[in-house]
Amino acid sequence: MLKQGYSPRLASGAIAASGTLGQIIPPSIVLVILGDQLSNAWQKAQLASGNFSPDTVSVGDLFAGALIPGLILVLFYMIYLLVVGLFGKQAATGNSKAPGTVSFTKIVQALVTPLVLIIAVMGAILGGLATPTEAASVGAVGAIVLATARLGASWRLLGLACGLAFISLLVLANLTDLRPMRAQIGNSEAAAIIAAVLLLVLLVSGLGASGIALFRADILRPVLATTTRITTMIFLILIGASIFSLVFRGLGGDDSIRALLQSLPGGTFGALLGVMALMFFLGFFLDFLEITFVVVPLVAPVLLQLPMADGSAMSPVWLGILFAINLQTSFLTPPFGVALFYLRGVAPATITSRDIYLGVIPFVLIQLLVLAVIWNIPALATWLPEFIYG
Repeated sequence: MLKQGYSPRLASGAIAASGTLGQIIPPSIVLVILGDQLSNAWQKAQLASGNFSPDTVSVGDLFAGALIPGLILVLFYMIYLLVVGLFGKQAATGNSKAPGTVSFTKIVQALVTPLVLIIAVMGAILGGLATPTEAASVGAVGAIVLATARLGASWRLLGLACGLAFISLLVLANLTDLRPMRAQIGNSEAAAIIAAVLLLVLLVSGLGASGIALFRADILRPVLATTTRITTMIFLILIGASIFSLVFRGLGGDDSIRALLQSLPGGTFGALLGVMALMFFLGFFLDFLEITFVVVPLVAPVLLQLPMADGSAMSPVWLGILFAINLQTSFLTPPFGVALFYLRGVAPATITSRDIYLGVIPFVLIQLLVLAVIWNIPALATWLPEFIYG
């Protein structure tokens, strides 16, 4: 972008903001963690309201609810970049070089294969074929297959065989009953079971060979170490937040929060606005994990008991999407925005920290604009989950 004549602020802001789209567009770790906290808060809110057979809020509901708002956010980003690029002073200059050609094979390797993996994980969750945990295993197997195929030409055939076996096994499991419990088994079911066993043997042996190859290439070991470290950090934060919440509730802190939110002017609107302002402010200094594990369990049960302007109950999916968009701003807000540190570590020396900080301001404002749109049009977050899951 710099070679094409765009300003450092626009280039850094566009890259940093685009990198945070993965926090709102499924599959997103933010939605996974937020879904667990909201499910607990929704059950507590219903129990407090006298409903002793509470419904649940699944991660799939949040995934479906975040899809349209995430695409709206992408659209707003594109509109802003288009307007600035065409009419602003940061448009490309005449000194830009013509971009080089890229082969179709490189495009497929860089774009299509990861998209297929994402669609497989998302499709398994939204289609009701797998829980988020099971879909994560689908993503892990797909990542191993893709990594093996990238080791070299000699390993592509193994990766292709594993991928075909995995896809065939999933299709076979969804089209045929592979769990016969009757005394008599039809010929079609017996053939399906035999085919499934053969595919499973091929898949397991292929994944074993892939794992050995990735380990020898020194790829598997750092991945496992990083995954273990991140998982341990998340669970330590979860344990600490759970202890804090338990002590806080034992001292009557939840009653104080409920009284505080209910006393704010504006009713439900004022309470929700106060919580959103608090989360946005905390996003300047805390990571989304701390906010999700500490703040959400304290305020969400209270908010979900408050009525909307038309007297209806507040939708937990709508509230979760508002939380997710608000938490997304924490990746861009200085001084501790994670995306800012990542970009600072890889950006060229010609881009200063000031350029990065000023470049993300328009995108933070766009995120707040989308937050306001979803706030005023809740159907943008609730229509798709209701359409898919009824």
